[in-house]
Amino acid sequence: MEILIIGAGAMGGLFATLLAPHARVCLLTTNADHARAINDRGLTLTGMDGAVRRTAMSALTAPDAYDRRADLVLVCTKARSTGAAAATAGHLLSGDGLALTLQNGLGNLERLAAAVGADRAAAGVTAQAATLLAPGHIRHAGCGPTVLGIGLGQAERLGAVADLFNRAGIDTRLADDVEALLWSKLIVNAGINALTALVRVPNGVLAQVPACEALMAEAVAEAVAVARALRIDLPYDGQEERVRQVCALTAANRASMLQDILRGVPTEIDAINGAIVAKGREVGVPTPVNLLLTRLIKALEATVSHRIEPFSTVTSSQETPCTRKS
Repeated sequence: MEILIIGAGAMGGLFATLLAPHARVCLLTTNADHARAINDRGLTLTGMDGAVRRTAMSALTAPDAYDRRADLVLVCTKARSTGAAAATAGHLLSGDGLALTLQNGLGNLERLAAAVGADRAAAGVTAQAATLLAPGHIRHAGCGPTVLGIGLGQAERLGAVADLFNRAGIDTRLADDVEALLWSKLIVNAGINALTALVRVPNGVLAQVPACEALMAEAVAEAVAVARALRIDLPYDGQEERVRQVCALTAANRASMLQDILRGVPTEIDAINGAIVAKGREVGVPTPVNLLLTRLIKALEATVSHRIEPFSTVTSSQETPCTRKS
């Protein structure tokens, strides 16, 4: 299978490494340093067991450099880049191929379908977790199932994708209700991502610290209430416990939003907690915790150039007269 992965960050890199022994894989990224490192040395993956493996593959920085047509375009960009990724997929996808989004948040499938056609656009969710450590180097930080939602007329093609993923060691199954699938992942992201970015901790800490756990539970409860009002076909009971379980399964992982904040780049907050706020307004469900999380993340994004360094970087020459010893 000819696979083009748009977005070579943590998740795109993880899937590329796992799929490369079983398919022809090419990465497309806007990060020139990352692409250079991959092309020069291969893509390095530190596994959950600490083992390090390096996989040779091609990484491109311009769509025009891809001189063939892909059977599968895997979209792993941030939600803010979905429009550009969808346009690229429209040019580089084969006539009977599939463009599959594994992104966070709402709205990605609709943008993809607008560019490639509804019959060639599909969406899935994954509980795999990864962290970009440096250009050309990622860490596999958590392992969980990947579920692909079957659209009209897509069963055979998505079945082939699921078979390939499973051969590559990516535990994958198919589901019929795409909307329920996306909301299931959205609820998890709403509980974890923004909170980890604000308190700057890996996922596992949220379920261990009562103050964090309480905020996480409130954000999840609001998301569940909105899903219920929209009549999304979900098991509404037990969602808070499910999110805590995800924290435990991905305990060492730095959520994608935390990675964005640490790098000083825009986040996906509008497609996650912001989307819950917007949907809540549509159905008259209040979402004050998700609104606050959204506003706080936006404040972090807006003040990145004014960030105060940690106290550990303050030298004696920077002490004030009041703190200097006499």
